[in-house]
Amino acid sequence: VQLQASGGGLVQAGGSLRLSCAASGTFASINNMGWYRQAPSKEREMVASITRGGSTNYADSVMGRFIISGDNAKNTVYLQMKRLEPEDTAVYYCHANIRVRWGRDPSDRWGQETLVTVSS
Repeated sequence: VQLQASGGGLVQAGGSLRLSCAASGTFASINNMGWYRQAPSKEREMVASITRGGSTNYADSVMGRFIISGDNAKNTVYLQMKRLEPEDTAVYYCHANIRVRWGRDPSDRWGQETLVTVSS
């Protein structure tokens, strides 16, 4: 199972970016997908997540600015980030909780680093 993320980059404060993450490989089901981030000298934190049923969860710091959505048919999750702030600068990680085989416990998988830099 692989998570392929894309969409990071450099943007000015107030601007927008969209991150995408696609899961590929062989697996039974995806329970949820989402994004975490880690800023310099800070711990990794959950940004947003979405379940297969469409329930979403957001960090307080991004509520109202970021929107997470998913395409179950494509095993892909999107994070639309608006009104970006310098404080959003971080390495973003795609995350998925995946059940590889029926009857086995699901496990967490991580995508590669995706850098988002917001200039003031």
